[in-house]
Amino acid sequence: QVQLVESGGGLVQAGDSLKLSCAASGRTFSTDGMGWFRQAPGKDREFVAAISPSGGNTYYVDSVKGRFTISRDNAKNTVYLQMNNLNPEDTAVYYCAARRLRTATRSNDFNYWGQGTKVTVSS
Repeated sequence: QVQLVESGGGLVQAGDSLKLSCAASGRTFSTDGMGWFRQAPGKDREFVAAISPSGGNTYYVDSVKGRFTISRDNAKNTVYLQMNNLNPEDTAVYYCAARRLRTATRSNDFNYWGQGTKVTVSS
């Protein structure tokens, strides 16, 4: 059974940093594309970042480019999202997702989802 477990969310102030982690189990992690999405209150789920199975390619939504960094450690079956210079518009529940055997950026292309971790940024 595939399981994705996010951690690292919390309450921070504008300008602070947070690092989210997503631990995967139940599949060969190194063959899957991974992504981070977020959903703010009253809004649709939004793509944030994605990374290829090898980690060699990364993709970001424009609003986080230069502030967020996605990375992965295939030896630890973990994907990370380093978030710097956070602002209140980043407040959301952040979800980790896995796409079997390839990179993806569209929500519908992902096969597995975590339960989410909440990030709140105060002004």
